[in-house]
Amino acid sequence: MKRHSLTDHQWEQLAPLLPPAKPRTGRPNLDHRRILDGILWRLTTGAPWRDVPAVYGRWQTLYSRFRRWQQAGIWDRILAACHAKADTAGQFDWTLHFVDGSVIRAHQHAAGARKKGASIKPLVGAAAALAPSCTSAPSVAASPSS
Repeated sequence: MKRHSLTDHQWEQLAPLLPPAKPRTGRPNLDHRRILDGILWRLTTGAPWRDVPAVYGRWQTLYSRFRRWQQAGIWDRILAACHAKADTAGQFDWTLHFVDGSVIRAHQHAAGARKKGASIKPLVGAAAALAPSCTSAPSVAASPSS
């Protein structure tokens, strides 16, 4: 068995949830198992669709089947069925929640990096640093002396 291929047991569980291999009209579909293995290979590796090995079929076929099943809600139906089956078997723990912990690097400008050629501006003086930033507060120097 290949690393990204479905086992026979997994295939037996998924096969009834997929659309029929022979539609009412048009050409029969290619083997759902081979197509599903190709889609899983692509999703697992993160490779572009064009880089899917030819053993799974043409990348255009894999992509169009993936998109059609997505638009038809088949992936949602498969996920719901797997959740329901795991829940009835007591294998689904509803107290656990997972959050994606992947790290996504921000663009250098978003991280506060200095622009090329920019220099630090010198302070005008200590008085500029101590000057009030709000004009509504009364100043000690402006208060009348008795």
